Amino acid sequence: MTNPSLPVLIVGAGPTGMVLALWLTKAGIAVRLIDKQIGTGQASRAMVVQARILEFYRQLEIVDSVLAQGIKLQGLQIRQQTQTVNAQFGDLGAGISAYPFVLSYPQDEHEQLLAAELATLGIQIEWNTELVRFEDRPDSVSATLLTTQGEQTVSCAYLCGCDGASSTVRHHLGFSFEGGTYTHRFFVADTEVATMDLPPYLLACLEHRGFCLAFPLRRAGIVRFIGIIPAAYAQIPQDQLSFADLQAHVEQLTGIQVLATHWFSTYQVHHRLAEHFQSGHIFLAGDAGHIHSPAGGQGMNTGIGDAVNLAWKLADVIKGQAKASLLASYELERRRFAKTLLKTTDQAFSALVGKGLSTWTLRHLFLPYLLPKALQYTSFKHILFRTISQTSIEYRPSPLSWSQVGDLKSGDRLPWAEQLDNYAPLSSRTWQLHIYGEATPYLVDAARDFKLELHSFPWSPDLADLGFRQDAMYLIRPDGYLGLLHEYQNEAALDAYFTHIGYQFSPNPLETEKPNREEW
Repeated sequence: MTNPSLPVLIVGAGPTGMVLALWLTKAGIAVRLIDKQIGTGQASRAMVVQARILEFYRQLEIVDSVLAQGIKLQGLQIRQQTQTVNAQFGDLGAGISAYPFVLSYPQDEHEQLLAAELATLGIQIEWNTELVRFEDRPDSVSATLLTTQGEQTVSCAYLCGCDGASSTVRHHLGFSFEGGTYTHRFFVADTEVATMDLPPYLLACLEHRGFCLAFPLRRAGIVRFIGIIPAAYAQIPQDQLSFADLQAHVEQLTGIQVLATHWFSTYQVHHRLAEHFQSGHIFLAGDAGHIHSPAGGQGMNTGIGDAVNLAWKLADVIKGQAKASLLASYELERRRFAKTLLKTTDQAFSALVGKGLSTWTLRHLFLPYLLPKALQYTSFKHILFRTISQTSIEYRPSPLSWSQVGDLKSGDRLPWAEQLDNYAPLSSRTWQLHIYGEATPYLVDAARDFKLELHSFPWSPDLADLGFRQDAMYLIRPDGYLGLLHEYQNEAALDAYFTHIGYQFSPNPLETEKPNREEW
């Protein structure tokens, strides 16, 4: 490949695009991040940041800022007609993750934080800049942008479409986007309420085939409502409906008195999956490739997971450490997960708002009676946490996964060892070796030859409960997933693995070249 002046052009500055830009920038890869909107989102809908994303944010060194602005939800309060039930979360994932909770953090504030972090790295989002057309050439992508100064053509090594459900990139690629649209219309509103100090609970209010969720925000006396517009108001044109029309209904349903509305928006929810996530030098990530029901708060988090998976692979290829064939693993790993998630979230949402036996059982038996009791048991809390936190995502059917030691397999997320905090070294965002026991001199030499970090952790018998074997060799991918596992500390196995996935560790003379920003 030739060396275009711009390594990566990212289209779409939502959470997916910004995290992609953030990871690449910290990896030393120059990016350009554009968006046709005028600024960060104001009427955003995503409210939950899952534990797996917080683990990625620790790697990016922004997790403390996110935690400071979010709220750890301590439980779920369910209101249904005259019945109110409290279900305590506690630390759902204690022992599984350093972030064993559900974090409420509105997407608009989330985007502002990411944009500020990019700015500290010298990356300014180019708002009012639209991708008009592009051409994928044998060695680069030629893209035409419409800016406030007119059209501009840029050459980039890779183009990443993070431009949402109506993705221009996906449309130009001609990829199908199969799925459907739920018949329900939703609303989201930020409101000032009479109760200034609401407890850190997610309030879920159920009505006939509908619901309304209430999230407390960091700002005192502010509550975000998200819900289904009742059938009585569903025929009002979208541009004519206001929160004032729904206020009495929401107040009756939630028991919260609203004093003022800061903003209000309506929308519909889709469930769709693109037929591909890659074509040549062009990629789709986030809502451009998949959109899900709101069940479980998975959509935005999945997009951020896409960004992390793609970013480290792009970085290694652009630096010349890996062959371009590595990039094919992005679609294989992330589309597989998106397809599974699409099915499960659709089933969960349909069960919540449907009218069959499963809906009646969920609403009248499981949620009010069984869930609060089940949450008293650690085993159930762990199942629930793994289900929603995305810590159970694995990439076992991947070209990067081909070994097993005990119960752990290549493609599994690195188990978190609380007593050792073996996630601390992951902040380097590079391939690294972990030994739980003692590293041999031969492995120390091999790590140096392969330019790998080597981290040895003292062995203790309780590590076996996490699946580790004493003195076994664990090669960790930059995103914290297991690459190569080997019962013994074997340099030949490392060489075979890296050869298999197309890596080389000789110095790359192009790696230190800096793109000329004036050429952009």
